[in-house]
Amino acid sequence: QVQLVESGGGSVQAGGSLKLSCEASAYTYSSHCMGWFRQAPGKEREGVAAIAIYGTTRYADSVRGRFTIARDNAKNTLYLQMNSLKPEDTAMYYCAARGDDYCYTLKSFAYDYWGQGTQVTVSS
Repeated sequence: QVQLVESGGGSVQAGGSLKLSCEASAYTYSSHCMGWFRQAPGKEREGVAAIAIYGTTRYADSVRGRFTIARDNAKNTLYLQMNSLKPEDTAMYYCAARGDDYCYTLKSFAYDYWGQGTQVTVSS
């Protein structure tokens, strides 16, 4: 059974940092492209970053240079280091997995498995 569990969200002032984690079941993690998405109230879910099993990454323009996605294959854990946070980064952040290791897109329709989300709030 596929399970994704996020943690690490919270409240921070603009300019601060947070690190999100996503623990994945072994079945999910071993052969899947993993990604982070976010959804603010009243807005569509948007892709933030994705990483393939051997480390190839993809980032949204809005976070490139500020956020870093990483995975620890030994721990079956996905991370998102978020630096220089802005109020517009405020959203529910979700961990997701594709059904294969082909990280060709940050569109949410391409991802098959989702966590429950963790809230990130950035105050000005």
